[in-house]
Amino acid sequence: MGETTLMVMIRRFGQPQLPALLMLHGFLGSKDDWSILMPRLSQYFHCICIDLPGHGTNVDTLNSPGLHQTAELIVSKMHSMGYMQFHVLGYSLGGRIALHIADDYADSLLSLTLESAHPGLQDAQQQAARAKSDSIWAKKLQHMPIADFLSLWYQQAVFNDLSQSQKQQLIAIRRSNDPQRLTNCYMTTSLSLQQDCRTVLESLTCPCHFMYGVDDKKFAQVAIDWQATLAESGLGTLQLHPLHAAGHNIHSLHPQLFTDTLLGLLCLDPLTDPKE
Repeated sequence: MGETTLMVMIRRFGQPQLPALLMLHGFLGSKDDWSILMPRLSQYFHCICIDLPGHGTNVDTLNSPGLHQTAELIVSKMHSMGYMQFHVLGYSLGGRIALHIADDYADSLLSLTLESAHPGLQDAQQQAARAKSDSIWAKKLQHMPIADFLSLWYQQAVFNDLSQSQKQQLIAIRRSNDPQRLTNCYMTTSLSLQQDCRTVLESLTCPCHFMYGVDDKKFAQVAIDWQATLAESGLGTLQLHPLHAAGHNIHSLHPQLFTDTLLGLLCLDPLTDPKE
């Protein structure tokens, strides 16, 4: 991959000498989803925002299953830019990919922060049901006009915290994506194909955080159960950070709350001027 192509799918903010923070968006998103956080976050970190395969300007296609392949593609990009160690923040699908980066490249992580990310289904029945559901969504994505698909997608309960105008704004932004490339990413990174990543944290020595909105009941329970499982085994630690008056996508709808929380986790003193 040429340097020009690489730079198109990546946006960087903040001084290069600051600690590197790799930021991975969710399904249907892009590297630009994080821009709202940059005025403050880039004062403390060199923020590296990457388009996931099939999203934005990233035309990479994945084999199935594709989560480990995606992790390899992303880390190779980071290493090629000279970032051998970095913090990782992943939202939803980006969080699931972050878990595979942690699994395959544990020594590269300075910290792992997940936002509303699923660690994996735990039985064959759940996996089969998810595979069936994802197949139905994939057919809709392939055959419906993209705007109609997006309108249907954002009717899901997990997006209930979005107002109608916010949904329309997202549809206007997301409709520029290529449906066939999205379908490739969606199916190859399906939760039905994902390994159970709960034990990945057992081999990590870096801090591991999970941020979730209290109003997002599904992922709140996922986080609580995951922490309890690790505590019972005594082999790993996951620090939970419930954010009140927030749902699934915290960083987009509550950027100040999200940034304050993240800086509190990753910085020794986020109130101090980083230039001092």
